[in-house]
Amino acid sequence: MYSTTLVQAVYYAPRGRRRLMHLGMLISQRYLRPEDRLIGIIGDAGAGKSLLARGMFPGLVLTNDDEGVNVRPLPILSDARDGFFANHMYHLDVRFEMAFTPLWELAEAVREGLTAGCRVVVEHFDLLYSMLGVNAECLVAVGEEVVVTKPTVFGPFPQELAEYAFESLIYRKMAHSAEDILSIVFQEMGYDPPTIHSDVRRGFVVEFSQKPDIDLDEVEKRIHEYIALDLPISYHDENHILIGEQQIYCSGPRLHMRRTSDIVNFRLDKELQYSPLSKTFLLVGRVGLE
Repeated sequence: MYSTTLVQAVYYAPRGRRRLMHLGMLISQRYLRPEDRLIGIIGDAGAGKSLLARGMFPGLVLTNDDEGVNVRPLPILSDARDGFFANHMYHLDVRFEMAFTPLWELAEAVREGLTAGCRVVVEHFDLLYSMLGVNAECLVAVGEEVVVTKPTVFGPFPQELAEYAFESLIYRKMAHSAEDILSIVFQEMGYDPPTIHSDVRRGFVVEFSQKPDIDLDEVEKRIHEYIALDLPISYHDENHILIGEQQIYCSGPRLHMRRTSDIVNFRLDKELQYSPLSKTFLLVGRVGLE
């Protein structure tokens, strides 16, 4: 009998609820087996772990979601104490639950749930692994990119993925913040803000159906002026952020730097790239080191 082992699959981590949930659906379809019971999700606060989980497992009740709806008592912990697991699948946010329950008790509840044949989806799995002593059957790390792997006894191990996810998330935050400033600048210059978004490592891509007649040097200059103003960037609601006092539409309002001046080394590629397949013109913005 032969089996295949997924070493690693890497996706650009998209912005926005719909794109993240869609990616979660694809990950579930491509990499999860029906018999996989322990699923580990790793990443910092606001990286999009819960949205990926929603896409991977439609109908899953998140015990601590982005809207702050906290399910109490924690179902897997309550069922473990009762000795009867009423559900097929459970969710657990380790970082949140550690404020209320010892880590050893969370690990024991997960072990008992797995023994009972339940599937357990664990956010911040890296915090639980050392106490649990069992690696996940599917590990998903969310940073600048989304990394999917199916660990064996030889790894990869949660801490390896956690280090990458935590260190790289800042580039995604910088790129998203710069992209929203780009939308403001386009409007100030009398153009409609870009509505089609794509991805590139340490940056962003916006697409146009027709080549815009716009001075990209001036666009870059104005973006640098916004960055230098050191304006606060804050969440307003699920569809908007505030840059200073200006409210703008944003499909990923929780994933930004705190201030415009936190965006490091922003630059625009001064030549639009043409995609013959999609018949669109691509404008690329980049952040971080060259």
